[in-house]
Amino acid sequence: MSRSNLLRSLAGALLALSLVAGECPGARAAPPDPQLRDALKRAIEHADSFASQFAAEVWLMDMSSRLRDRIPDPDERLRLLRLVHAEAKRAGLKPEWVLALIDVESDFNRFAISSSGARGLMQIMPFWLEEIGHPNDNLFHIDTNLRLGCTILRYYLDLEHGDLARALARYNGSLGSNRYPALVFEALEEHWFSQ
Repeated sequence: MSRSNLLRSLAGALLALSLVAGECPGARAAPPDPQLRDALKRAIEHADSFASQFAAEVWLMDMSSRLRDRIPDPDERLRLLRLVHAEAKRAGLKPEWVLALIDVESDFNRFAISSSGARGLMQIMPFWLEEIGHPNDNLFHIDTNLRLGCTILRYYLDLEHGDLARALARYNGSLGSNRYPALVFEALEEHWFSQ
């Protein structure tokens, strides 16, 4: 069995176990923010982020060497980095912020499922797919996960008037606590700082 098939099977088994255990992935305490829903809907429905070929080569080589231990396959690693860069730039975010957030949220496991049912690299709650009218989209698809995650972070960054710590706390659902933003800033400083 290939690694990707094994990971898909494992993700499916974990989801089944969470359902059997009584968890309800996608459940939410309050109705979703309608403005965020609209931003996600626009982002998912509108499908080269680098300033030059040289800039692309420098950034991709640098970040690829940092990600090598977590994603050994060079093609898979470069594909992810290109997508992170493109989605971050589309949303007006620094790609390194997105890498640090992924580092903390899923440790670069595209099939990660949290105890609350959040999925994929950026740990997106499945209810958003219904909210934006895309119930058949797959949050384990890197493109979809990054598009939604970057849109959500951008929305919270705007809501918090550029305060990244507060935007990160909102992203994690822990506004008022500095624990999660501190973890992302630590990952950013230790692994993903820009040169």
